[in-house]
Amino acid sequence: MANMQIVLATKNVEAQYVEMMVPLYSYGCERKVKKALSHIKGIYSVNVDYSQQKVTVWGICNKYDVLETMRSKRKEARFWNPEDNVEMEKPMSPPKDHSIFKPSLALMKARSFSLKAWKKVFTRSNSF
Repeated sequence: MANMQIVLATKNVEAQYVEMMVPLYSYGCERKVKKALSHIKGIYSVNVDYSQQKVTVWGICNKYDVLETMRSKRKEARFWNPEDNVEMEKPMSPPKDHSIFKPSLALMKARSFSLKAWKKVFTRSNSF
């Protein structure tokens, strides 16, 4: 994920700040965040403010790649500015039609299962 950004050599590229709101539960989370973001190419510094739950990244980077890397560690991460979050939202996919669902053959044949049989059925089929 960290190598997804492409920076053109012909443009005059400047470093930018990326500010994110990230839920941090302990100081171990802070180290985890710093370690994950410092491995991205083009990042000069990573500042984590534990009291404000704020992470500031400075470098030549794509802010969406930085957020995607952060979401691999903390799912609730989002940009500090609400306007940037609007661009990130993905359109909702329509709900799947469950009328096509066909139970596995083992479920149709047996009426009662032991725990061992249940494990076999649900590990081998996509019944969920």
